[in-house]
Amino acid sequence: MAIILNSQASFSSGLPQYLLAILACIFTTVITQPLRDVVDPANIVMLFLLTVAIVAVWLGRKPAITASLLSIALFDFFFVPPRFSFSVNDAQYLITFAVMLMVALIIGHLTTGLRQSTIEASDRERRTRALYLLAQRLAGSMTVEQAILETQNFVSADLQLGLRILIAASNEELIAPPGIHATFSSMEMLIARSVFSTSQAVELDDESPATLVLALPGVTRPRGVMLVSAGVDRLRQQRALLEAVASLLATALDRLHFVEVAQQNKLQILSERLRSSILAALSHDVRTPLTVLYGLADTLALPQQNLPEPLRETACAIRDQAMRLNNMVSNLLDMARLHAGQVQLLKEWQPIEEVIGASIKLSGSTFQGHVVKVHLADDLPLLEFDAVLLERVFCNLIENAAKYSPPNTQIDIFVDRNETEAEITVCNVGNGFPKDKLSTVFEPFERGNAEANVVGVGMGLAICRAVVEAHGGEISAINLADSGACLRFTLPLGAPPSIEPEKEGDA
Repeated sequence: MAIILNSQASFSSGLPQYLLAILACIFTTVITQPLRDVVDPANIVMLFLLTVAIVAVWLGRKPAITASLLSIALFDFFFVPPRFSFSVNDAQYLITFAVMLMVALIIGHLTTGLRQSTIEASDRERRTRALYLLAQRLAGSMTVEQAILETQNFVSADLQLGLRILIAASNEELIAPPGIHATFSSMEMLIARSVFSTSQAVELDDESPATLVLALPGVTRPRGVMLVSAGVDRLRQQRALLEAVASLLATALDRLHFVEVAQQNKLQILSERLRSSILAALSHDVRTPLTVLYGLADTLALPQQNLPEPLRETACAIRDQAMRLNNMVSNLLDMARLHAGQVQLLKEWQPIEEVIGASIKLSGSTFQGHVVKVHLADDLPLLEFDAVLLERVFCNLIENAAKYSPPNTQIDIFVDRNETEAEITVCNVGNGFPKDKLSTVFEPFERGNAEANVVGVGMGLAICRAVVEAHGGEISAINLADSGACLRFTLPLGAPPSIEPEKEGDA
């Protein structure tokens, strides 16, 4: 019963086309009536065939078949003797009828196929133009919301389909785009997460309307998923086009993401450059009055001034604090230069124990009763490094160890080697570093214990890391099992030059 109803519905929907095909055949019969005694019947057959071809082009295959059968009947009734009868006296007309029917059907089939191909080509052209316009709009989108709205307008207006989109947040969770309201069932969210993780499309055809879930494939990772709702047949017909739309949207989301990342990096570089410039300017401007202050305080502290002991102690305290402040300013200036890339390494092959000794001598005022003990391996070769910068590293490490260890305790410096690098470790006793800051203590302005009553701005270890990495080494912080902490860095051994022994006859 359903089949009969569907056939009747199909016939009724195409009834005007069949009527037009019948009218075309009748019209051909009328206009050829005056020609039946003048024109050969073979030529009249050509006119009927022309009518069938025109019907096929304009009305389709089924009306063309109707026109073919009706044309044969009309030709037999009006042009084949005996006229006005369907009987045939000459058997050759039967061959004419058969050939006419076959030719009419073939012409109708070919013409209809050509018409269908033309329609499909026109549809493809329209869709290609629509995709091109969508790509233009997505290329000009400035925000994620704008790109999604352009895609939704295209799918709903041009394809007549429903579209919902989920985008990936920074934690890889799927969320609805901000400012765009859409509802999703628990099943849809579960399927969407699966498609997002596997990038494999899924069809939900057990519900009405059916839903096609497509991933938005990005360059580095998926950017989200889109859910298209429509009938099952329509979804399958439009699937290739929907995949192209998903690819265009993913490209737009990729572009917006990378533009945002580039903008953030640019701002970070500019802020870092500005901070380095400010540090350099302040360091230069502050160093001059500090030098004057240190010189005046040192002059007042000289024994020749014959000052009372309280005033002399005050002058010494001013001198020491000025020197400490000068060291802080020097660290700031060094960090600014290292970040700006203005420091060039002047490497030379030399023994590292000489730099350690010079650093201990320079840091003598910061020891506060600490004892520094150096442990050197027996087979240390010459190392290639910038002595001035490495001296700054040792001074900062020794000063840091002295500040964060109890008074009158020992600071140990170990120098060992392996096959490819030398390993230097500076250890002290004390509370060590907080466990959550072992990996961040080498960042600028980062201090191991922000609440400690220890003078400093958190630049010493940052300078140490910059200098060590410039030499091709690595630096790290570790806490000892019992108490205390160690700062360890490495320097590559390289290929030191050979030292020829002196001859006995040489002076």
